Amino acid sequence: MGVPAPGRRKRQRFVEKNGRCNVQHGNLGGETSRYLSDLFTTLVDLKWRWNLLIFILTYTIAWLVMASMWWIIGYIRGDISPHGHDQSYTPCVANVYNFPSAFLFFIETEATIGYGHRYITEKCPEGIILFLFQSLLGSIVDAFLIGCMFIKMSQPKKRAETLMFSQDAVISLRDGKLCLMFRVGNLRNSHMVSAQIRCKLIKSRQTPEGEFLPLDQCELDVGFGTGADQLFLVSPLTICHEINPKSPFFDLSQRSLLNEEFEIVVILEGIVETTGMTCQARTSYTEDEVLWGHRFLPVMSLEDGFFRVDYSQFHNTFEVNTPPYSIKDHEEKISQTSPNPPLAVLNSASPPLGNVGQSRKDRMLSVDFVDCVGEDYGMGKRPSKLQRMSSCMEDLPRGVKTGGTLPGENPFSRGNQGEWLLGVQGLDSITVPGGQGEEKLQLKTLDGGPGTKETMPVEGQEQLRLSPALNPIPASFPTTVRIPLPGVGRRTEDNLPAKLRRMNADR
Repeated sequence: MGVPAPGRRKRQRFVEKNGRCNVQHGNLGGETSRYLSDLFTTLVDLKWRWNLLIFILTYTIAWLVMASMWWIIGYIRGDISPHGHDQSYTPCVANVYNFPSAFLFFIETEATIGYGHRYITEKCPEGIILFLFQSLLGSIVDAFLIGCMFIKMSQPKKRAETLMFSQDAVISLRDGKLCLMFRVGNLRNSHMVSAQIRCKLIKSRQTPEGEFLPLDQCELDVGFGTGADQLFLVSPLTICHEINPKSPFFDLSQRSLLNEEFEIVVILEGIVETTGMTCQARTSYTEDEVLWGHRFLPVMSLEDGFFRVDYSQFHNTFEVNTPPYSIKDHEEKISQTSPNPPLAVLNSASPPLGNVGQSRKDRMLSVDFVDCVGEDYGMGKRPSKLQRMSSCMEDLPRGVKTGGTLPGENPFSRGNQGEWLLGVQGLDSITVPGGQGEEKLQLKTLDGGPGTKETMPVEGQEQLRLSPALNPIPASFPTTVRIPLPGVGRRTEDNLPAKLRRMNADR
């Protein structure tokens, strides 16, 4: 059980442990008359001692008043006379001589006992009218008071006494998540139909505008979105509130819990199976009753043919390893220690870049990588070989056919990267201007035919192998690359590679 921290005074609770709300209404002024407008509910809400007092006083006063009226009628008619009457006199009520006899007549009439000694005669019309009024008034008083007592006795408040809540709430890890947990149980064998639980955080706060909100109420999620708040309460259950960025306890740590002031109000509602009336049970947990790093002891055990619940362990907890910092601090530590994100994030559902086991250079020269890099990071992030090839192709005259590029459109833009790669089908080699001398790149033809060269010899550097990912790309346009050579600063026909000269001669 939670023990208040030393040196801290016991704070005032908003809701007591038994569910009673510690709120009193005062200075109502003229609003008190509203209670009389709903007299029946007012009587039901009164305590039992006041209900019994009103019940006894109402019947006693009604009996005395009605007995007095019967005595007054007899007195006015002269039935009550100290000298008596002769045999020929007919009284209003036979055998009523004084007030006690009038009171007994009223009780016999009201309770329909009818001993037969006292009765109304036909010579007394006013007695007949009073008898009718007495019957109507008695029925109204009986219906009102007996109905009030019946409703008060059948109230499901006492049913809430058999619904238990754990004395303390705990904070520990569950399924790898930091959670606030408490336990509920049902002592009766009769079920609570459509049982639902809700939690409210009561805490004073100040808004950014400077407004102070005393006892501000905030909802705690105990599974509303997943349906976990709908309970099948046949055995003790542990209610769990996950502490996440949406939780008001997002920045709560073991150290800050010692300085916090809040109250968690738990409300359990359901329909009593035997009576069909709605029952509500309440309790609350203050900051002193929240145990960090604890877990509830199990209470369920399997016996011979049934499950047994040991309620002696219902409130007991034990310590477990729990991080002392808050979820907010944990996420900040993760964000500070995590490495930089990679340039390209691969989707497991997408096809792999190239074949399995390719080197990094092969993947860099594949079509998938070029498309990914060109989309996310632009042409400036391509490999140096492809950048020099791009700059060389941009210097070619307009007669170069690059797979359907529109006039004035950059053939190396994001939308034309695939077209440029497909447009160089049949091109076996090309000389790229370099810093010192010329570098010669051997491009593999996309048709994958025999005799295709796969290496890219570069002077002074290692050979690179083009990615086989280029092979399956179909081409739906002419594969010839025509390079008009005459011009200033460009190669002549004799300076072209031998294979390109043979290809031009064949065309």
